[in-house]
Amino acid sequence: MIAILDYGVGNLFSVEKAFHSLGADAVVTSDPSVVMKADKLVLPGVGAFGDCMKNFEASGLKEALKERIEAGTPMLGICVGLQILFESSEESPGVPGLGILKGKVCKIRDTGLKIPHMGWNSLSIVDNHDNGLFKGLSGQPYVYFVHSFHAVPDKSDIITSVTEYGEKLTASVAYKNIMAAQFHPEKSGDVGLQILKNFLDY
Repeated sequence: MIAILDYGVGNLFSVEKAFHSLGADAVVTSDPSVVMKADKLVLPGVGAFGDCMKNFEASGLKEALKERIEAGTPMLGICVGLQILFESSEESPGVPGLGILKGKVCKIRDTGLKIPHMGWNSLSIVDNHDNGLFKGLSGQPYVYFVHSFHAVPDKSDIITSVTEYGEKLTASVAYKNIMAAQFHPEKSGDVGLQILKNFLDY
């Protein structure tokens, strides 16, 4: 069973629908006891970093998530669900993130391109991990982004893909049993479904 964490933010039901289309047993839940029993976890997130952290702190899910991650449960973060795994964000100064991953979230530089970075863009896969999130994908597959900030990890070796938008941006990361995407797999057509299937198969 896949638990999609509901803490009041995120495009939860489109994520759930995408997993159901793959035949997965996925549930949207705000119940820590369900999280504790899940085989895999999904941490979505949409909106401002500070709002997401405020909601997450109030949800009662934080300790369950951390305990399950430490126990080795596979987890997929999506969009701001990737960002709050880090220590801080320029979007919300003074608001600590979960700090599970070392590094910070920085604003996309103004290079004359429209911010937020919204729409389809290609990935350059630098997958140096064996989790296989990009298994079955070749070339530079296109995925769907909506963001104004991106993660800058302390150690670049956790970056598994990047995209170009005026500068090189972190598109996905992986560390041990944690996988996370800045883009939205559930909105990325067949490529996104392949990524979600790979997470199921992990």
